[in-house]
Amino acid sequence: MPNNFFGGLDFGTSGVRISVVNFDKELIYSNSVSYEYSFKDPNSWINSCEKLLDNIPIEVKSNLSKLAISGTSGTLTALDFEGQPMGKAIPYYQACNEQKVLLESLTFEEDHLRSPYSSLAKALKLIDKYGTNILLRHQSDWITGWFLKDWTHGEEGNNLKLGWDLKKESWPKSYLNTSWEKCLPQIVKSGKILGKVNFNLAERFNLNKKLILISGTTDSNASVIAAGLGKEDGLTVLGTTIVVKKIIDNPIKKQGITNHRVNGDWICGGASNAGCGILSQFFSDVELKELSRQINPSKNTSINLLPLNSKGERFPINNSNLEPILGPRPISDSLYLHALFEGLARIELKGWEKLGELTGSLPKKIITIGGGSKNPQWRKIREKIINIPIVSCKKTTSFGTALLAVNSK
Repeated sequence: MPNNFFGGLDFGTSGVRISVVNFDKELIYSNSVSYEYSFKDPNSWINSCEKLLDNIPIEVKSNLSKLAISGTSGTLTALDFEGQPMGKAIPYYQACNEQKVLLESLTFEEDHLRSPYSSLAKALKLIDKYGTNILLRHQSDWITGWFLKDWTHGEEGNNLKLGWDLKKESWPKSYLNTSWEKCLPQIVKSGKILGKVNFNLAERFNLNKKLILISGTTDSNASVIAAGLGKEDGLTVLGTTIVVKKIIDNPIKKQGITNHRVNGDWICGGASNAGCGILSQFFSDVELKELSRQINPSKNTSINLLPLNSKGERFPINNSNLEPILGPRPISDSLYLHALFEGLARIELKGWEKLGELTGSLPKKIITIGGGSKNPQWRKIREKIINIPIVSCKKTTSFGTALLAVNSK
């Protein structure tokens, strides 16, 4: 009797990772591929996905029974009715101010949608460019559609920034009878069965022809699942950007704040435009490891940096014109890296202070996941600045996505 395996694909800013687990939730295979082209090019996502599928051992993929996909929240693309991208996607970190008046008219009392970083702002820009005979899909929803060759559906968590209301389970009334209402996906809950993999695609990659596609989630929600977040814990995702999340009793509708339902809990959080992305602009992975060893985390640099990946910030403040502060740069590379770590830790602190102000409490410990969680010097710097105990989680976001497939119904 063949084994049943469960896969999770996570599409990030720099590449895609796969994790495959068995029914006992033990990791049996993982791999990752960096994007060959720009993150904004949807073909880059598929190109990397194809490489991963080619490299999965045949005994694993022939027994792969369910697959779920997570992706960056707020990265939106326009497709034709055959699922082909019309052009480049608008990434989560890009502000769209072009349709400000229309955006405000559609979002009465919906402050979280009024941000130029919302998917709605991106959708209005794409509609203005391509017209209304298009489909609007987020990154993981479009890739799930590629596996099915059916782009009808969208997962609830990925579509909150587009306006989906989790409590009412509907789009805002202001969307009704608009010319672009038909561009929106039919929403399904996370972890639900969508259908079988397309036969031709299964043949091409030697996949199990009975492989079931599961509605996925956002990358940060997959991190929540992987980390096993408790009610008194906080979660910091240190990927290309910094995301902070905690469990709450009721949703909070504020600009820059997202609310999700994960494993029956309400999770609120915010995502900065700062994170590990800035580190890779200055140092290679080898340099980061070597220079980190030279840092004394108990000392301060007295260099005040604001290390945004690019112009503009979403959270803990919402300002699309905010400029990074990346200097003065000292002669010592290790001192500069130390100052970047401090600047990122101060942004994370402000994020936790913002969530504490909105929810009435701070976490008793912070679980950290993502590439940056592996750096012990950065962790000590963060602990000193944030003043909350921090533990690292070795699980990956794609592992959390695979768990979603295991628990699917």
